[in-house]
Amino acid sequence: MLRELAADWARPGMLVPTACAFVLMAAILVAGREPAYTPPSSLAFAGLPVSGTAEDARRAGFTKCVKIDAFRARCRREPVLVLGEGPYEAAVDLIGSKGQGGFDHLTLWKNGGQEEIYRLVEALQRQGWMHCETGNERWGDQDIYTRPGVPVRAWMDLSYYGKRRVRIMPLWKDKERICKPWH
Repeated sequence: MLRELAADWARPGMLVPTACAFVLMAAILVAGREPAYTPPSSLAFAGLPVSGTAEDARRAGFTKCVKIDAFRARCRREPVLVLGEGPYEAAVDLIGSKGQGGFDHLTLWKNGGQEEIYRLVEALQRQGWMHCETGNERWGDQDIYTRPGVPVRAWMDLSYYGKRRVRIMPLWKDKERICKPWH
């Protein structure tokens, strides 16, 4: 039987389709391979990691990890206090199948209520942080908090009805919408 199968691909008219199938399979394997990741430099805010390596996250207590997909994992820690407010739940999203790409932001939220998140941004304002709003009041709106000399921004969701979150991001991560602080 093996001899018959081996003879089928070599018969006239089958060589080109067979070669195309092999090339297509090789391209899929190459495209699906994981790219090389370089973790960002380590950065912390209020004693919590904002960016860094997977080891930085583990050292900071972010050890309850779940795979999001083949190339990302979310590592959580609870409870955390930020600027004397909280407790919150916190997470960092590791990039790479083994977290080798590190993480580039910190996410904070409180299950069961949104008031606690507002206490956090009020604490930022008491320390002189300015804020502005993005969006059109329909979807994806953010309240962005910045303070001169601080290497991070804080982004609070405005238009979500479920869990309101605050994301703390390094200033160098500028892929998000930004606005000019006005109050």
